Amino acid sequence: MKIIPLILMGCGGVGRQLLHHIVSCRPLHAKQGVHLRVIGVGDSRSLVVASDVLTMELNDKILLETCRIKLGGGSLSDLSNFGERKLFLNTEATKKVIDIATLLGKSTGLACVDCSASSDTVNVLKQVVDLGCCIVLANKKPLTSTIEDFNKLITHPRRIRHESTVGAGLPVIASLTRILSSGDPVHHIIGSLSGTLGYIMSEVEKGKPLSQVVKVAKSLGYTEPDPRDDLSGMDVARKALILARLLGQQINLSDIKVESLFPKEMGPDVMPINDFLDGGVLALDSDIQERVTNASSRGNVLRYACVIESSSSSWWYTADATTNNLLSFKGLGQVMTPQQLVS
Repeated sequence: MKIIPLILMGCGGVGRQLLHHIVSCRPLHAKQGVHLRVIGVGDSRSLVVASDVLTMELNDKILLETCRIKLGGGSLSDLSNFGERKLFLNTEATKKVIDIATLLGKSTGLACVDCSASSDTVNVLKQVVDLGCCIVLANKKPLTSTIEDFNKLITHPRRIRHESTVGAGLPVIASLTRILSSGDPVHHIIGSLSGTLGYIMSEVEKGKPLSQVVKVAKSLGYTEPDPRDDLSGMDVARKALILARLLGQQINLSDIKVESLFPKEMGPDVMPINDFLDGGVLALDSDIQERVTNASSRGNVLRYACVIESSSSSWWYTADATTNNLLSFKGLGQVMTPQQLVS
């Protein structure tokens, strides 16, 4: 049996789903000769670890109770009555992850899984990679930090997996890296990279107000914790940046021009999320519906789309490129039909 020690960072919707998946798939893993030994689970404030990370784990009962507590908005400290475990808070939690990585990285191995939505994990991830650990990312922000951080994280490509940062279940990253490894050039990548925004705009096209659709999408877990991460276009921009960097472009997020669906005065730094959901987004309904109607009258739909160019050659969708036609982010634009594209 191959035993893989694992630390999970992030107990939001994605992290909880992963824990449920690990527990429910134990029989399948056993058939494949693999056991995922979860030795630590952390959130933005604390970290719970098994009392002996070399030999013990957080059992399935603890993992499921963790999911229940976090779903209800509770704290990991509420796990005090469940098994032998230790709790570390704030900076102690970060230090403990490094200590565990130092202990296990080059002996039994360790997988650090980042399912958070935070940019604060990048420094931990850089250190654990150096210690011989593997990192698995659903969180896009570490890979869209500075180009220096990105290059550091991918220094050891066999120690990093981040398929779910772009395309969710689609093998976008794997397909791209295999094409590049084979020596084939990639000239253009065109994509409507947000399933969330695709869902939102499809529902608006049915006549539903944007404000209502956004609230439903958030309740279903389709959006980021703050829906403005999607509505601002930043989530798509981060995905585009990851793909561009895989093509070898040494650029940063600031090099991408992004069109937001809401004005600056509704941004996270100005307006609390509850105020945005309760009132701010209502002010967007009329404008978005008008744009949807105008596009529909011409047989088109509205989608967020991005284009990544591997060269400065002119092409039909790079008119709004911001950096020598290397990477453009169109924002909410009209999507051409296949017939229009061919013509």
